[in-house]
Amino acid sequence: MSSAFIPGFLLSLSLILAIGAQNAFVLRQGLRQEHVFAVCLTCAVSDAILIAAGVAGFGLAVNALPWLESAMRYGGALFLFAYAARSLASALRQQHGSLTPSTKQTAGRAATLAACLAFTWLNPHVYLDTVVLLGSISSQYEGQKTAFALGAMSASFVFFFALGFGARLLRPVFADPRAWRLLDACVAIAMFTIGLKLVL
Repeated sequence: MSSAFIPGFLLSLSLILAIGAQNAFVLRQGLRQEHVFAVCLTCAVSDAILIAAGVAGFGLAVNALPWLESAMRYGGALFLFAYAARSLASALRQQHGSLTPSTKQTAGRAATLAACLAFTWLNPHVYLDTVVLLGSISSQYEGQKTAFALGAMSASFVFFFALGFGARLLRPVFADPRAWRLLDACVAIAMFTIGLKLVL
């Protein structure tokens, strides 16, 4: 099981590390210490649903359309290269914004979760990462797809809860724009490496 669980975990974690609207929202909620558990759970469960859909449905789509796997694989690699370039450009910028907790009045739970769902389900990158990319790679683990999916889902739960509840420890770090530049550089390297593996 570990032969598929670990790759699923590591690949999902590499993809989810990319700073985007969803992660920034979770980090901001953690910094503000508002509805952190509900936000983290919403993001993790949403990812789990999308991962399950990708792993369960991609094989059927490939059987019906044999060219789909290659198209999705190379398309996913192209997206990852573009994301790596964007992250690298962000890391090299002289001016880079910091993320600090807001002083505005606390938002209600319903409004917060509505925003969280929007960041998750209205983001096309989420579908590419979970349904398309992870679903495509899971086809390499025939007979172990469940373990691969569980590994990918576990990475989402670990990441979101670590990000949300660990955010309070990062206040001094992410007040410095240089921290974001370093993180973006790491994301660029990870995305390029994954894209290269898909092509090769």
